[in-house]
Amino acid sequence: MFVFAMLNRFDPRAFRWALTMKLAVEEINQSTQLLANYTLGYKIFDSCAYPLTGQRAAVAVLNGLSEEESPTCSDASPLLAVIGESGSAQSIVVSRILQILSHLFDEKVKAIAQLLVRFNWTWVGVVRGDHEYGRFALQGLLRELKGTKVCVAYQEMIPLLYNRQKALEIMQVMKSSLAKVVVVFSAEGEMTPFLRDYMIQNITGIQWVASEAWVTASVFTGSEYYPFLGGTIGFGIRKGHISRLSDYLKTVSPENYPNNPLVKELWEALYGCSPYAPSASQLPLCTGQEILLVQHSAYMNTSSPRVAYNVYKAVYAVAHSLHNLLLCKPGVGPFENNSCAQKVKFKIAGEEVNFDLKGDSVPYYDIINWQKGTSGNIELVNVGLFDGTKAAGEELVIYEDKITWAGHQREVPVSVCSASCPPGSRKAVRRGEPICCFDCIPCDSGKISNETNSVECIFCPEDFWSNEDRTICIPKKVEFLAYDSLGIALTVISVVGACLTIGVFLVFFHHRNTAVVRVNNSELSFFILFALTFCFLCCLVFIGEPTRWSCMLRHTAFSITFSLCISCILAKTLVVLAAFTATRPGDNIMKWLGPKHQRVIIFSCTMVQVIICAAWLIDASPYPSRNTKYERSKIILECSVGSSLAFWCVLGYIGLQACLCFVLAFLARKLPGNFNEAKFITFSILIFCAVWLAFIPAYISSPGIYADAVESFAILASSFGLLFCLFAPKCYIILLKPEKNTKQHLMGKEK
Repeated sequence: MFVFAMLNRFDPRAFRWALTMKLAVEEINQSTQLLANYTLGYKIFDSCAYPLTGQRAAVAVLNGLSEEESPTCSDASPLLAVIGESGSAQSIVVSRILQILSHLFDEKVKAIAQLLVRFNWTWVGVVRGDHEYGRFALQGLLRELKGTKVCVAYQEMIPLLYNRQKALEIMQVMKSSLAKVVVVFSAEGEMTPFLRDYMIQNITGIQWVASEAWVTASVFTGSEYYPFLGGTIGFGIRKGHISRLSDYLKTVSPENYPNNPLVKELWEALYGCSPYAPSASQLPLCTGQEILLVQHSAYMNTSSPRVAYNVYKAVYAVAHSLHNLLLCKPGVGPFENNSCAQKVKFKIAGEEVNFDLKGDSVPYYDIINWQKGTSGNIELVNVGLFDGTKAAGEELVIYEDKITWAGHQREVPVSVCSASCPPGSRKAVRRGEPICCFDCIPCDSGKISNETNSVECIFCPEDFWSNEDRTICIPKKVEFLAYDSLGIALTVISVVGACLTIGVFLVFFHHRNTAVVRVNNSELSFFILFALTFCFLCCLVFIGEPTRWSCMLRHTAFSITFSLCISCILAKTLVVLAAFTATRPGDNIMKWLGPKHQRVIIFSCTMVQVIICAAWLIDASPYPSRNTKYERSKIILECSVGSSLAFWCVLGYIGLQACLCFVLAFLARKLPGNFNEAKFITFSILIFCAVWLAFIPAYISSPGIYADAVESFAILASSFGLLFCLFAPKCYIILLKPEKNTKQHLMGKEK
């Protein structure tokens, strides 16, 4: 039996398929090696490309040799095999009735799914016919696309009874959608009116993916179709060669088959004339000079048949199956319990035909691309293949350089719901939309994505940070108070301060015998200048990359030198206060503040700070640390104090000394004399305390390297305050007013 579709009019191509079956049967019956002494018969039914008609033919097959003879289910059919139907929708109906399950349909859908994945078409539309084929194909495609990155943007159905209004609605969806790739599961009969309206609407830019049902249809190869269908790609049945088909078709004529109405319809379709008179078709009588109509020229093109070749192989497969079954002896068969069954493997036209364990022929499809021919018409160009014998994932072979896409482009068209997220960003699926529709969110600082369409951004390792584009992790920038603009400025100020102090020291030493120097206790002045020099210079320890030794030295050096300086000022304040208050006869207070006692006071006060620093270094000394908490993109090298208690004890002790000096100097501020040093000590300690009181909140709130800069600034500011307040007035008299550098003037006894 062969069931074929004639659409709603006579289809010469479908009739050629039936003739191919007839040719194969005749060849087998003439063979002396295949089914010798047996004759094959056949019965041909026409489904009219309509599932219900095909269903009626299948029921007839089950009950008899013709629909008229067996209108009801009565007798068993003598038919052993069914070939067809030529249309996919009708094939599904027939296979259901005959209880034949084929997995080839799944392979076709699998091939299309692999094609979509191969070209990264993640947002596609589906248009299908209103029949079982369309429904099955859509379900199969959705099943195959699960787990892939491909989403279906819309699913539209062409009505079985064509409706132009519905077709226009489908076209509007196609135009408005971002999906520029449309997969079509439909037969050429449904596509013909649809594409006619599609062309009227002048819609272009759609990349069609055709099913095997219409990808090789010659009806769409005219030049008028190219602007709209050019670039179409799809899977076609493997083409082959039937050596006798061309000559055999030429024997089919009204002369040889005068009583066959189908041959008469064939002639009318091919040549546009009637071979017999009178004719119900109102066509002119054939003269024998007519030429083949262009729209049916493919009927005689037998150079590389596809469907016809499939029919030819199917008939031979049935014959080989029956032949093997006849040769098999009961009890020695190759199957379970030594039974006989149909095991088919043969060669035809140079091709080896075999079947899998499910009874299906191994799927093999040509990938067809519609390209512009030299005459402007559409040519079907083979640009690849789907080979079911290959391992999973390797079945698809495509020659991309041979493909012409929609719009006569050479570049693969883009069909996505959302543009790919570049490296440096991640995909964020939009709520309520398919996974193919997403927004691109830039990676947060410290995270990167180095691939396109990354689902998430990954953290950089601890000592690395993301670059500006968030595509690679780069080593974090290491910062410390280096010899840059800030470091150089602090260095210059520190050196200038130390040089000024040394300059004052030299001035005092040169004028050590003058009244100003002698009255103000030259030894203590030299001690103070010595301590101030080191106060200025200890600021240099805060500049540069922290090391263990520099961290220990910077805090202890500045605390001890400042403590020494304040101790000297404290001793001087006590001497000044004692000198001007010891007015009663016999008051021996000054004997307790002689040079030796002054040294003891200085040593004792300084030693307390030394002991605190020693305990600090022994218990929890400062050490270099890598601070990544303040600014995660940087590594700030700083000195951790080790023990916060010890650090604040050091500062607190210096503050205690300064407060004591301030109180004593404040008490002595109104003592007589033109040069009352207590006033200058009061101002210097007041500036010192103001600087360090401002230092505390500034130090705590300053980030990273700026904490060291704040501490350095506090050291320099307080050092300059002491230097200028204590020694500027003296230097002024020594250098600019030498006439006032007398004991009488300084004591206020000058007449």
